[in-house]
Formats: sequence, structure tokens, C-alpha cells
Amino acid sequence: MNSTIKKLGLLAITGMFLGIAPALAQKQAPPEGGPPKAFTVPANETYSLPNGMKVTLVPYGIIPKADISLAVDAGEINEGTSRTGVAGLTTDLMKEGTETLTSQQVAEAAARMGSPLDIRAGQDQIKLGIDVLQEFAPDAVKLLADVAQHPRLPQSEIDRLKNDALRQIAVQNSQPQTMAVVRFRKILYGDHPYAMVVPTEADIKKLTIQDVKDFYAGNFGAQRAHLYVAGKFDTAAVKKAIAESFTGWSKGPARMENVPVLKPQHVLDVTDRPGAPQSVVMAGLPVPPATSPDTVSLIVTNALLGGSFNSRITANIREDKGYSYSPRSELSRRYHDGYWAETAEVTTQFTGPSLKEIFGEVTRMQKEPVTGAELKGIQNYLSGIFVIQNSSRGALIGQLQNVDFQGLGENYLKTYVAKVNAVTPAVVQKMTQDYIKPEEMTIVVVGDKAKIADQLTPFQPSK
Repeated sequence: MNSTIKKLGLLAITGMFLGIAPALAQKQAPPEGGPPKAFTVPANETYSLPNGMKVTLVPYGIIPKADISLAVDAGEINEGTSRTGVAGLTTDLMKEGTETLTSQQVAEAAARMGSPLDIRAGQDQIKLGIDVLQEFAPDAVKLLADVAQHPRLPQSEIDRLKNDALRQIAVQNSQPQTMAVVRFRKILYGDHPYAMVVPTEADIKKLTIQDVKDFYAGNFGAQRAHLYVAGKFDTAAVKKAIAESFTGWSKGPARMENVPVLKPQHVLDVTDRPGAPQSVVMAGLPVPPATSPDTVSLIVTNALLGGSFNSRITANIREDKGYSYSPRSELSRRYHDGYWAETAEVTTQFTGPSLKEIFGEVTRMQKEPVTGAELKGIQNYLSGIFVIQNSSRGALIGQLQNVDFQGLGENYLKTYVAKVNAVTPAVVQKMTQDYIKPEEMTIVVVGDKAKIADQLTPFQPSK
């Protein structure tokens, strides 16, 4: 009896799913999305203090929090050849307290306001940031000002922080992805500071507390600084805190400019990793800076070629052939400088075939205009993520900082979506023809040389 009931039940369930299947098979595609919406930059105010420091205030959102970020135009580019690594060591030491507060007191003050204080060095800028509850915004401004202007820079902590840096360097240098970027940048930039990706152990070991103090004194000052506050905050109280905390900061040195002059270098560079099951391939070349009128068109072209999950190179060597799990291309930017590069971790036996397919997709895009449907899909993607990426306080500050740092002008964010959607198949073809040329690319490979040497023969530059 029970077995009969179970059989009838199974038949009923099976029949139900069989009845649903035709309906699912006939399900229509979702309706086409509406036209992309332009990104509206929130109303904001920018002004300067008498000492030259700039301030941008952006009342934004409904969450009762304020993101505060101080960008200082100083970084690895300012280190000089004899003090490589000092920018990072300086920012690490700046976390160790001020002239009046210990590191613990700084950390506790930040925690009471809602978040830790973040300080980090980049190639062109050092950024200090904190994201706090609305009512603490004026106090957070004061804490940020104290750390930026009166760092303790204690001798007692330098050995510990240098040892931390040495451990990080050892980890980074063991990663084939890092090896590839190190070689690529060195070939592209030569002796320019942008060539430095990871300091050497010797660089870190020789740094002294005096090097740190000299770097700080020579690079920090009001006229190199720009303070951003975005979110919910009492504007009058924040302005008062800014005036009280930053007006006395000395003007300091003017911003240093050291823009490299790059030329494409068609070379094949191989780093041997015996026994490696994968190769890291990286191929790229210089492209115009962010201020170029072709910048947005290049962004669209990059997304079509390799810079998105639905890009052609990704579809080819990841989806179709399975050579790589995570290929990607990028437009890498620094101050008025940039390059395009495709990077992929590929199975050793497919190292050469992967490069062939990468260059093949570039050549195909040069010869044949992309279809309108393919282009529209990428345009919708770029438009959508642009609006989404600007939907938080921190992301909005990041966009404003980039615009100000690169000198892109106030209309860049306002017109970005419209410019993305104005790109045509002919423009994409021209961008590829003008700027992304396989015959001018630097090719870096990190892998088992004995197993990949023959595969790389077709990519040896002709002498």
C-alpha cells in the first residue's frame, strides 16, 4: 500500500515538472533595458585656505556618516633613487601617533568615531582617510589634521616596520604575477620612478629614521593637499574645524612633476620558473594619458577587447579554449601617463597559443568593426557600473580625487556616460588601429622556460 502511494506521488511530481518544462522552454527573453542614465554629480563646494590647501565638501546621501579623505601630492615618485621604499615606511610610521597622541590614543579616538584611520602611499599620492558617524565629522577632521601635520615618526618603531616590509616584499616577489609586472614596468619605464613596483630588501634595510623625516619635511605641506568630505555632516561645523585645524599648516613645497616620455618597445622578455604549471603572460604598450580626448573611447575599446567579463579575449581564451581562468586587460594610469596591457595566467602548454589568440583578437578588431549589438552591450555595462561605482561616499571621493589629480575638468564626470554611448564601431576600430598595436608591444612571460621556449619563437622580435 505504502509503495503504491509513493509511486503515485512520484508520478504526480514528475508530471508536474513535465508540464512546467514546455512553459520554461517558451519563456521569453527579458525586455531590453531602458536608455543609460547620466551620472549627476552631487552639488558640492570647493574652496582654498590662505595657505593653498584645497577643500571640497559634498553633502551626499541619507546615511548619517561622513567620509573624510586628505590627498597629498607626494608618493613613490618623490623618493629618489637612494630612498626607494621610504614613502611606504613614512605612512606606516605616521600611524604610530602624533606629537600629543600615542598610536593607541589615535586608534581609540578613530574607533570611537566609527572607523579606523587609514594611511597609504601610492605612486603619486599619499592618502589619509576615515569614515565616521555624522556627529563626529568635525572631530575626525581635527584628528586627520593632527596626524598629517604633527606625526611623531618614532625611532623606536622603525625596525619593526622595516621587518614587516621585508616580509611583504618576500611574499610579493614569490608571486609570478608580481614578477611579470616588475619586468614589464622596468622595460617600459627604465630609470623613471614608475618602474619601481616592489622595493628590494637592500632598499628597505638601508632606510633610516632621518630618511623618513627628510621625506616628510620635503613633501608634506598645504599647497600639495586637498581635503574631501562627503556624506551627511554639519557644513558650518566642519568648515570651522577645517579652518582651525589646517589654516596654520605651512605652505610647503610646490607639487613636483616628473612625467615620463615613453616609447613602445617591442621585446620578448622571459623569466624562468622551472616546474611552473602555469605561465603569466603580459603584453602591452604606452597609450595617451587620461587628459587625452580619446580617453573615453579607449575605455570602451579596452572593455570590448579584454577589460570586462564579456570581452573578446576573455571569451576566447577563457570560455572557448580554457587556456586561462582570469585573463584581463587594463588601462593603467599614473599622473599624465598610462599604458594598456593584457595579463593572463595560462596553462604552461598553452603559453604560445594564448599569445596568438590575444594578438589575433586585437588584429580582428583592427580589421573588422565590432557589431552594433556587441558595442551596445559594453556601453550599457560601462554606463551602469559607472553610476553604481559612484553610489557610495568613498567611491564618489575617489572619482573627484582622480578628476582633480589628473586635471580632467569638472565636466568629465557629468559627460562620461554620454561620451561612452557616443562611441561608434568605427571609433573602436580606429582606437585599436592607432594605439593597440601588437607589433609595438612589450611581451613579458614568467614560466618554465624549457617548456615554453619553442612556443615563444613566433613572438621573437625580428632583428
